[in-house]
Order: sequence, then structure tokens, then C-alpha cells
Amino acid sequence: MTKHSLFNNTEFDHYAADYDDALAQGISISGEDKNYFARERLAWLAGCLRRLQEQPQSAMDFGCGTGSAAPFLLDLLGLKTLCGVEVSVKSVEVAKSTYGSERVRFMPLNQYEPSEQMDLVFCNGVFHHIPVDQRADAVKYVYRSLRPGGLFALWENNPWNPGTRYVMRRIAFDRDAITLKASESRRLLQSGGFEILRTDFLFIFPRMLRWFRGIEPLISRLPFGAQYQIFCRKP
Repeated sequence: MTKHSLFNNTEFDHYAADYDDALAQGISISGEDKNYFARERLAWLAGCLRRLQEQPQSAMDFGCGTGSAAPFLLDLLGLKTLCGVEVSVKSVEVAKSTYGSERVRFMPLNQYEPSEQMDLVFCNGVFHHIPVDQRADAVKYVYRSLRPGGLFALWENNPWNPGTRYVMRRIAFDRDAITLKASESRRLLQSGGFEILRTDFLFIFPRMLRWFRGIEPLISRLPFGAQYQIFCRKP
């Protein structure tokens, strides 16, 4: 894979204007909206950081899309600065106009030069859109963005969950995506130099069964959830 191919995938330019609507239609079967999932992801990550007694000051949202995770990253993680990078230039424009501020900046992927400064990189639902032969280079990009000891929280859709597969078929930009099993993601990250700290599976119960959500932390190591987080460290 070349640097050019990683930085010049314009597929999501076609979805920038109606990305949220397409996503909402797809996940509506769960009974929840995108903000519920964004909040729960970041709340889980915040708990992982507390257990390590880590308080990141700076973070990157790798594949930030239209930037909708930014408020949750700032509020739930207590960040001082956030940089969102995204291959889709049109999505970056939407993110800047909606969420840009003194603490938050967005830029195309090819305009950010990794310099080993970030405390944390967050990435949700991006790698299944990256061609298989380009994923190792994406991991290298993240690795070079982190300071030594920096942390990477990779969230991906769990292909073992039938609900996940059904929802992805309902979303135009997800139908042809190539999902990654958690074991594949771990190998990819380890090959890129990361130390795996933990793997957790979340989002087992839809809203109609929300009374059971209290047990999810107890069974988060079992591969049932619609998504998984692999939490790892750059040595």
C-alpha cells in the first residue's frame, strides 16, 4: 500500500451531507440513537483510563467523520485538546462548521503529520472501511501519532453478533465493508508494535431489554456485544 492510497479514499465524500440520517436509519432497530452509543463508548473508555490512573490531555479521533464524537470525547475524558483527522474532505468541512473550537480542530488525514505527541487515539468503526492491504499502514499512522506510553482505543463492529451484521446491511456505506474479528484486530495491533491491555464487548441488549444492561460489565469479556473495544498501549 502506498501513502497516496491511504490518504485519498473519497468514498465518504458522497455521504458527508446525509451520514447521520443513514446511520440513524440503520441503528434505529436498537431503539437508540447515535448519541447513546457515542456516550456509552466514551464512558467505558473513561472507566478504562481511570483504572490505569491515566488522564490524557490531548487526543486524536482517527477517522472522525463529521465530528459528532467530539463533545463526548471532551466532556467524558476531560481532554484539553482534540484533533480529528479524516480522509473525507467534505466530512472535515462539516465537522469544522459544527464542532470546531479553540480546543477542537479537524483536518484531512494528509494534512496531519504524526509527531509522537498524542496521549490518546480514539477510533470508532473505521478499520472495516480500510482496505485489508492498507490496515497495517493505518496502524503505523496511529502508532507514530502517539507519545511513548500513549494509549489507543480501537472500537470495531463485532461480526460474531447477528444484530451487527443486520444493522450493517441496512446502512449504505457499511454494506460492502470487510469486518474484523476481535482476534484479527488484536493481531493487527500487535504486529504494529502495540501492547494489548484488554478487550471488551459492549452493546448486548437493545432498548427493549435495557433492564438487563446492568449485567453487561460482568460479561464484557465474552464476544456477545455488537461492538468491541481493544485498548492498547504504545511501549
